[in-house]
Amino acid sequence: MEDLLEGVMRDNVTEVKVVLASVAMALAIYQLVLIAVGYGKVRPPFLAARPASTAHRSIGDVIALLLVLVGVTCVSVYGFDDDETVHAIAGTALLAVLTLKVAVVRRGLGLGRTLPLLGGSVFTLLAVTWATSAGGFLS
Repeated sequence: MEDLLEGVMRDNVTEVKVVLASVAMALAIYQLVLIAVGYGKVRPPFLAARPASTAHRSIGDVIALLLVLVGVTCVSVYGFDDDETVHAIAGTALLAVLTLKVAVVRRGLGLGRTLPLLGGSVFTLLAVTWATSAGGFLS
């Protein structure tokens, strides 16, 4: 798998991973704005709550795909390195909480009131994961 990924990414695995993670982080920040509009906490005249919520869900699907791609790349190429313990724990927790949030949204599960907490947890874990890898690479 490592050779396949390196071939597809033309031996720029780290750079591609950083770009994808950074795009996911930027979209996650935009997600916060959209859901604030969706919940009626912010009311700009050019965006109603329903379209903001729809965009939030659509962009969330894109972010989830990006995070799975980055996660598979990380584990396939780098594995679990002892030097990156915080990154590995945060990344694993991120994918677990994201999976739970998607299950709550798609299946109902009677946990709709926990969505803001789950969303905030996803954002926080993404920020920690990004900062412990891409943030260090970019600085």
